[in-house]
Amino acid sequence: MAGSSLQVDGSRTTVLQELRTASKLIVVSHENPDGDALGSLIATQQILTALGKDCLMFIGRADLPLPSEYRFLPTSGVVHQPPDDLEERTIVFLDCGNLERNPAQELRRPGSDAHVLNIDHHHDNTHFGTANLVDPEASCTAEIVWGLMHSLEVELTHTIAKALYVGLITDTGCFMYENTGPTAHVMAAELIAAGVDVHGIYRHVYEEIPEAKLALLARGLANVRRFDHGRLTLTLLSAEDFAATGAVESYSEGVVDHLRAVRGTLVAALVRDRLTGNGAGFIPVDGTRMRKVSLRASDERIDVSRIARAAGGGGHRAAAGFTTTLPWDELVSFLLAQLDGQLREA
Repeated sequence: MAGSSLQVDGSRTTVLQELRTASKLIVVSHENPDGDALGSLIATQQILTALGKDCLMFIGRADLPLPSEYRFLPTSGVVHQPPDDLEERTIVFLDCGNLERNPAQELRRPGSDAHVLNIDHHHDNTHFGTANLVDPEASCTAEIVWGLMHSLEVELTHTIAKALYVGLITDTGCFMYENTGPTAHVMAAELIAAGVDVHGIYRHVYEEIPEAKLALLARGLANVRRFDHGRLTLTLLSAEDFAATGAVESYSEGVVDHLRAVRGTLVAALVRDRLTGNGAGFIPVDGTRMRKVSLRASDERIDVSRIARAAGGGGHRAAAGFTTTLPWDELVSFLLAQLDGQLREA
């Protein structure tokens, strides 16, 4: 269940020791938490609580309410700001490739000597923890947490199983993405045996979508543009699109996957305006729109995390993202140049 490399094995031993000896902890994840982030967060908090630990769960206020598809997950007892006794707590970061633009970065204050555990599966993780368990071979961070649970000899409860299953199916695309390995299926079998309602969770996550999300998807598909003979397929969702449909930012999740499926596409991109809480586009002082770019690769020659890192972001080989203020034409030129560069190297 652990990673195969000596580095991962050694890091795993260190993290397990930290988890066993710490009495007070706080678990956190990245901004705009997805299924793997939330599933890993909830499962880890439950596991540590089962060990008798005083463990808090942090989710920033800006990330609430959670996307509708994840609101069935239990988040009681969550905190939204650093606790007064933060310096006494071991901080466990889950599914965080780095601390940039992370609402939880305030928990790791400059100069702090707090123990920071970094548990993740992103291959470009910056190893920002005092102990780092980063296993790029794992299908998801939930898979790593599942392995830690067994090593800590914690009983697999229904709540832990449900949280881990959400992390597993969302990061593997219901076992269809290339990161799906044998361990993912072994893990799924155990979680199902523990009572996970496979169909019920699938409906919560993928089928009970709000009408506004469907309307936003329609606009995204209507705005599709293709470049370089279709090798780059992208769409734009503006603040006006969100306002017209009544959609919130999280409703754009999944739009880019429709683009990746288009024949001939090597890189798919969803470019969307960043929003404020009232649905208006976030416009910096200079009047330039801030946009989030979500990338997907459908060809093994392309590593979209390299494209994202070139623009200050990050992610996985097949799924990554970044934030930018580049005007539309410059953004398209940047993506085309990055795509061409990688194809020339292949």
